[in-house]
Amino acid sequence: MVGQYHLMRKISTLLPALLLCVAAFAQPSAQVSDTTIKLKEQTENIIREGTVVQVENLGALINTDLPEMRPTISADGNLLFFIRQGDPQNTQYYTVPNSQDIWYSLRDTSGKWGKARHLSEKVNASHYNAVYWISPDLNTILLKGAFRDGQYLGMGVSMIHKLEDGSWTNAEMLKIRNFGKFSNTAQMGACMGHDGKTLIFYMTDKKGSFDNDLYVCFAEGNDIWTAPKSLGKKINLPDYNEMSPFLAADGVTLYFSSDRPGGLGENDIWMTKRLDNSWTKWSDPVNLGAPINTPLSEAFFTLDAGGEYAYLTSSEGAFGASDIVRVKLLEKEKPDPVVLVSGNVYNAKTKEPLNASLVYQTLPDGTEAGTGVSSPVDGSFKMVLPYDKNYSIHASAEKFFAVSENLNLDSLIKVGYKEIHKDLYLVPIEIGQVFRLNNVFFDFDKYDLRPESNVELDRVVAFLREYPSVEIEMSAHTDSKGSDNYNFTLSDNRARSVMNYILSKGIAKERIVSKGYGETKPVATNDTDDGRQLNRRVEFTITKN
Repeated sequence: MVGQYHLMRKISTLLPALLLCVAAFAQPSAQVSDTTIKLKEQTENIIREGTVVQVENLGALINTDLPEMRPTISADGNLLFFIRQGDPQNTQYYTVPNSQDIWYSLRDTSGKWGKARHLSEKVNASHYNAVYWISPDLNTILLKGAFRDGQYLGMGVSMIHKLEDGSWTNAEMLKIRNFGKFSNTAQMGACMGHDGKTLIFYMTDKKGSFDNDLYVCFAEGNDIWTAPKSLGKKINLPDYNEMSPFLAADGVTLYFSSDRPGGLGENDIWMTKRLDNSWTKWSDPVNLGAPINTPLSEAFFTLDAGGEYAYLTSSEGAFGASDIVRVKLLEKEKPDPVVLVSGNVYNAKTKEPLNASLVYQTLPDGTEAGTGVSSPVDGSFKMVLPYDKNYSIHASAEKFFAVSENLNLDSLIKVGYKEIHKDLYLVPIEIGQVFRLNNVFFDFDKYDLRPESNVELDRVVAFLREYPSVEIEMSAHTDSKGSDNYNFTLSDNRARSVMNYILSKGIAKERIVSKGYGETKPVATNDTDDGRQLNRRVEFTITKN
């Protein structure tokens, strides 16, 4: 009887989630009355631990009397994707009336969401479409379904990338090792970490089963991903359904939907934190409680990088079968704070925007912490970085040297979510061009290289190996503090230290010379701390190409 009860509960649990497939759609979407709009746009106030929490329906510009589901919000919080089922504008509506297409809405500067728009047929290429993730730079989207050159093949996930004209490439599936083991799963969904290197799935290896588990895969390189790995027994309870995972911007906090014991309804949203890099050790999952969870099913929870508001699918008081709503989280329910870094990549010579690949590494170890691309339209980029680390960020493009920038986030006090703007400049590889090395470090009044300099200098070594005919002058500069002779000697020793490191990596000595210029070539005023910092620098100049 217990097993039969659990099976019946499992079926009832899935019914709201399977709004993806069922429909009370005897007629197409109708106009919602003004009275209904006013009622729906009112907020429901619930006091939680002395705090008034508002459950906000996103309103009639997004929600209709059709099911709206599976929100996915951008890191900056200004772009929202979601599914709408059974809309006559859906690409395959007239052949599959309950088809699900991707729609989106933009948030204006006043915080208002605009009228939902339908994405193109190129993106809505199958019967049941969804956006699982959009990169912080808004240039890459993870889609539901396995595609090859834009043609739908079946179960899986695929990527699309933005082109110079603002359109998108054809969808191409990710190559995941041993994925065939899960290809017959009844349900599947995914999310991706903002580092672009971590995929979390919900699926099952039991054919026809609705008892999904959560798995993680990691990027190996060359579009290959590791085989799915279970998140462990604390997350994946036997005979219960874990689904719709969302990994927060901190890369540590995980939210998911489950019908495990201790919930308020059929499927609830739970939160847990990763305890180490094994991805199998987690804190005890905590139910987020009312009003996020209700006696019905809650799923498809998502946050922007700020982590203040949760967006999710809810059937409670919806226009139709389900709506997109948002809820302000309590402090204990939020992920760890992060920094959103935005900027543009430019050609340092022409000041024109560039489409470039971006890599950010932790210092001093040089571990790759994530990747991205700048927009082919305007060179813009965005990336999310956790606190407590120092980072080197560099952009690279063909025939340019990848100039890097340094972000010392471990020196920032955790005051919460923060946004930083930093532009990157790529210098064309030409005789006479000067390349500043922003991540070469010395202790005060010394010329011994600090260990965190190795990441930057190894890139110079790689550059010289890639262009074997290039010869360079390595130079060092100081501010105006101290005597002229002292500054010249210090800068000359620093330039020589950098040169010696490069020679120690096998670069021929005739390809590099060093020279210290002291304070004779300032690039900024010496009257301010910021100006003096800019003047203290290491550079190299191409003398032969």
